[in-house]
Amino acid sequence: MDYDPKRQDLVKSLKVRAGKRRTYFLDIRRTKGDDFYITMTESTKRFHGDGYERHKIFLYKEDFNRFLGGLEEIINFVKTELMPDYDFDEFDRRQAEYEARKAEEERLEQEGGEARPYQDDDDQSSHDDQINW
Repeated sequence: MDYDPKRQDLVKSLKVRAGKRRTYFLDIRRTKGDDFYITMTESTKRFHGDGYERHKIFLYKEDFNRFLGGLEEIINFVKTELMPDYDFDEFDRRQAEYEARKAEEERLEQEGGEARPYQDDDDQSSHDDQINW
């Protein structure tokens, strides 16, 4: 692998798919002084296949607790006060169904079956492709 200074500080990365057009990347990065911070990147596929639009937030260790507390408070307010009857688990069930369908199609394809590949308009092949902008 070629040396890429932009990637050398990456400690861990988590990819969170959020529908057909949106993916979040949560990355832990290391500073030159051996400290850590988190970057959160929202990657949204542009209409008409014109690549991706990205927005990034940097979260530093001194803000972790306040940020998490604020995030939990605001999410709980929406769930309990604004939308108490809404089924927020619906999205997790849909994602699980999509992943199971895709895995079954890949399994059939590997076995030489006639499965048609699942067409995902938001297929982002790797996080490496996403962050080399």
